[in-house]
This record gives sequence, structure tokens and C-alpha cells, in this order.
Amino acid sequence: MNQKWLSQLPIQNIKKVIPVSGGDINESYQIQTDNQKFFMKVQPKRGKAFFQHEVEGLKLLNKAANVPEVVNDGEINSDGYLILKWIDSGSGSQYELGQMVAKVHQIHNHQFGLDHDFKIGKIPKNNHWQSNWIDFYINQRLEPLVNLAKRNHVWNQNRDNHYQNLKQTFINYYKHHRITPSLLHGDLWAGNFMFDKNSKPVLIDPDVFYGDREMDLAMTTVFGGFNENFYKGYNAVYPIQPGFDKRVAWYQFNYLMAHLNLFGELYGSSVDRILNQF
Repeated sequence: MNQKWLSQLPIQNIKKVIPVSGGDINESYQIQTDNQKFFMKVQPKRGKAFFQHEVEGLKLLNKAANVPEVVNDGEINSDGYLILKWIDSGSGSQYELGQMVAKVHQIHNHQFGLDHDFKIGKIPKNNHWQSNWIDFYINQRLEPLVNLAKRNHVWNQNRDNHYQNLKQTFINYYKHHRITPSLLHGDLWAGNFMFDKNSKPVLIDPDVFYGDREMDLAMTTVFGGFNENFYKGYNAVYPIQPGFDKRVAWYQFNYLMAHLNLFGELYGSSVDRILNQF
């Protein structure tokens, strides 16, 4: 990040660039000008295409949720960048957050998936449209994660035996239960929401597609950070169907498998805890 690189950004009169924490995927910075602040993500050597999925996701979520405003995205020396308006953080009501997520889930589609894939991330996503939720979730989410785990040498026969049982339990259930495709945030952990200085909830860093809304809800249970008021707010708008506590494991498995592939056996015991239920 040098002056020549910064001079090519579509921002005038940059006074200061400060590195900020922004997860383990991108480099993140606060950019200060005379009278404005921006948040910038940079993905080295991945080009502009890397952030196009996130830009599209923010546009879709913005139909029902507060999201960061996109200022610009582009590419400098093959480095992709995304510039958002800076949001000063505050505190707020998880009840309102739950209501907002429920309103996102009320945005429905007639198919599962999305109009584009996201293949250049650490966990490639095949979002091809499907009319059948079983086909989408098994073939475009779970199977790719299991195949990746085999290549990463974090899979074994015991895990596979239990996985086959999980998969069959899932198939048997959804043969008889219809799912309406909902717009999903796609990575709804506690690090991907915030409250602004006016106490309004804001969703950030989406990985959107249309799927079973219980996938997003399952993610809220994996690492914590969502309290009882969140679920009360959600249920006030779009009640969770009975039996979610019995279905949540096969969706928790999806997110834990992604972490197993990214971080190795650090997440092995968590994956096994899910698999041993089947």
C-alpha cells in the first residue's frame, strides 16, 4: 500500500490510511479525507471480480436491511478493492436485529441458488439455480465441502459413515417438507452484524443466495453472539417453525465443515460432535 497505489483510488485528498481489523480474508483500512471516512477492503492479486459477489449481496440485502453504502469497487495492479462509507459503531437492540433478519428472509424466490457463482474464494460456491432444496444443499454445499476435506486430508472413514447417515436423514425429511427459498445473508455470525451510532442494526460481509432460512439461523447458533432477544424479534416477524432444534445440526455441519477446511483439525471435534448425532 504505497502512495502511487493510493493515488489511483477514486477518492480525492486522502490524508490518512489506517489498517483496521477485518477478518482473515481481506486487508482492511480506514481512509480519511478532509471531511469523510471510508472503509476499504483489498484483496491482493484477485482483481475486481473478487468483490462483485459482495456488492451484489449488499444490493439484495438493502431491500430489507441496513447495509454499508458502496462507494466504489475496482482494481489497481490486479489488486481488487471495495470502498464503503465508514460506519461509526454503537450499541443497539438485538430484538431489532432479529426483526431485520426476518424481513430479509421474507424476500422469496421461486428457486434455490443465485444468478452467479462465487468460485474465487477459499471455499468456492456453486450457486446454480435448483428447484429442489435437497439437490441444492447436498450437491452444491455439502458434497463439495466433503470432497475438499478429503483433498485437505481432514476426512476419514468414520466421519464418512456418519455423514452418509446425516445426508440420508436430511433427504428423508425434505422429501416430505416443502421449503420456500428465502434470501440468506449466508454468513450470519456475530462478526457480520454491528450497530451504528444511531443504534440501528447493520448487516455486513454477506455471502448471499436463496435457500432455507434455517441455514442463516443455524449459523447464529454456531459461535454465539446472538441473545434471546434476537430470536424473540425474529419470531415476532417471521416465526421459526417447530422442530428447528432437531434440524439445526445438519445446517451447523455446513459451516463447521467450511471451518474444518479452512483451519484444519482445530474444528475436527466440532464436526465430530455433529456427525455423532447421526
